[in-house]
Amino acid sequence: MRWWNARAAIGSAAVVVGALTAYQSRVNGELSVATGNGVQAAVVSFGSGWLILTVMLLVAARYRDGLRRVVRAVREGRMPWWQITGGVFGGFFVGVQSITVPLIGVAVFTVAVVAGQSGSSLIVDRAGFGPAGRQPISLARIVSAVLAVLAVGIAVSNRIEAFSVAEIWPIAIAVTAGLLIAFQQAINGRVGAVAHQPISAAFINFTLGFVVLGAALGIAWGLSDFDPGPLPAGPWWIYTGGAVGVAFIATAAWVVQRLGVLLFVLLSVTGQLLGALILDIVAPTPGATVELTLIIGVVVAGVAVAVGSLPQWWNRPRSTSSHELPRARNT
Repeated sequence: MRWWNARAAIGSAAVVVGALTAYQSRVNGELSVATGNGVQAAVVSFGSGWLILTVMLLVAARYRDGLRRVVRAVREGRMPWWQITGGVFGGFFVGVQSITVPLIGVAVFTVAVVAGQSGSSLIVDRAGFGPAGRQPISLARIVSAVLAVLAVGIAVSNRIEAFSVAEIWPIAIAVTAGLLIAFQQAINGRVGAVAHQPISAAFINFTLGFVVLGAALGIAWGLSDFDPGPLPAGPWWIYTGGAVGVAFIATAAWVVQRLGVLLFVLLSVTGQLLGALILDIVAPTPGATVELTLIIGVVVAGVAVAVGSLPQWWNRPRSTSSHELPRARNT
């Protein structure tokens, strides 16, 4: 029973942080409109998250100790240097989002990303990139990944319009971004395991992502007629996207250590759809309505989680600690 309660608590955290990403999309969208440039908005969002994490490292010795553990592990060769590059993929994802969403829309972008993320999660777990170790590609896991894509497709079906052949390339890039995000979550989990807590992993992630996006903004500034504009005065909540990003990256680094990448993806997608449903009810955008397709999508996502988690429930360990879940052997 304690094992079940711990697993349920971890899964609930993944759902909650997934729901927050729906709010983050709304916030970053408003910031992008206010600044007039998606890349500038992404830099502001990543930069605010980096500042939050920097303050946390300055005031808490355990976070600095975690960062030292990671640096020591890389220096001694116990952790390959490429396992700390998750922030590069995060920066790439935000950059792709800012470029492709105006071309194909949020709905198509979301379906493309979830498709790439779900498929890649199977491979990442099978290869053992994540700290939960190798996990076989079972029929249940394949079905759950397909159901996750289907859930998002149903949820946004009323918002998808026919696209032309010219829009295939931005869709392909969005799928690629989803593929890389699954890998990012796996290696961030590795960093969190070495640091013994997820905040250090989030700090490294945001540092590299901030550098990547800052470089992209600088290149756009230098090679085009784009000039960054002044930051808008408000409303204040358009600057909260970075804080949500910190919560998501830290939670992902913690959850994938225990549940694996695929199950985290399934849970966070469920939370994202649920969060979108809540936003449409309590704070709808002009013209938005609560659609049956979104409700059905949430239900299908829940079924995907149930199917994907069946092997873990069935093969639960005979005895567990009351403080933490058993972890599969790292590979």
